[in-house]
Amino acid sequence: MSPHPDSVADRSVVVQRSPEFRQLKRSFMGFIAPLTVLFLLWYIVYVILAGWAPGLFAVKVFGYVNVGLLLGLGQVVTTFVITMLYRSWADKKYDPSASRLREEMERGEITGLDEEQGAAR
Repeated sequence: MSPHPDSVADRSVVVQRSPEFRQLKRSFMGFIAPLTVLFLLWYIVYVILAGWAPGLFAVKVFGYVNVGLLLGLGQVVTTFVITMLYRSWADKKYDPSASRLREEMERGEITGLDEEQGAAR
């Protein structure tokens, strides 16, 4: 690849190797990985309780509402909360950085020179 990539495909490879893109990926994983792990643990606990503690799920809270129904609704609520947290975080932190990188790449402002200088350090 030449030091000044001309095609969008070549520039995208250069961007993927850039420190800015790597930081963007770290930021994304730092936000999404913990939430994913927490949600999966919460879901696994829900499934395990449903299978091994059906009596707990059957405990009536009021009227026809029982613990199992409340925990199931909690799964749905958790999904919406995570979605809203992600959207807020992405709007404020992730999307502006990603847009800036995309625009620089599309205008051809990002070249392989930055990567070569970073590798020489």
